[in-house]
Amino acid sequence: MDFLKFKHIISEIETAKLAGFDAQVKLAPKIRKSYSNNQVNSKKPKIAAVLVVFYPNKNGTVNFLLTQRASYKGTHSAQISFPGGKVEETDTSLMKTALRESNEEVGLKEKDVFVFKEMTNLYIPPSNFLVTPFLSYINYTPIFTKNREVNDLIEVKLSDFLNDNAMSSTTLSTSYAKKMEVPCYKLNSYIVWGATAMMLSEIKELLKKYN
Repeated sequence: MDFLKFKHIISEIETAKLAGFDAQVKLAPKIRKSYSNNQVNSKKPKIAAVLVVFYPNKNGTVNFLLTQRASYKGTHSAQISFPGGKVEETDTSLMKTALRESNEEVGLKEKDVFVFKEMTNLYIPPSNFLVTPFLSYINYTPIFTKNREVNDLIEVKLSDFLNDNAMSSTTLSTSYAKKMEVPCYKLNSYIVWGATAMMLSEIKELLKKYN
């Protein structure tokens, strides 16, 4: 998709109804349970926010950024995610959290980022996080600078993601499940599954009619 066309439809995207968990669950692992708001609240989850940033690549078409986490002793080691992280006391809003973390992790300049839509939050049972994604854009091709929390930067063409051929499934093992089959996206040779794939599923539902 051409970036100028993308900017032209942002006003429509801003007011479009979200598909919510119905869209997210399409990319959920089979072992994933549904949780009511009361059940989530009872677990007192850690609160976090992530940033989905769209930008023009050198050819003027739309990209967005994913990151591969660094390897560590934790639930989400080396997994694919959006830039973002946990709320800190100094953050004035969840949007501020997403912007601050994106600046720290990949060097995005907050003043250049235009946030235009808050997506449906998602509870992540293995790590007990409740995460809110925000859609945003910047008007130029950024030069990303990763910090120690990021192993790799994954610049994805929006058209590749919206192509139905990007959807697939794979078998993998994690710290909490062995040899489970999960739905996923295959983007730039990376397997994107779990919470990030569920967030992407809602984004695809929102954007697919414009492709």
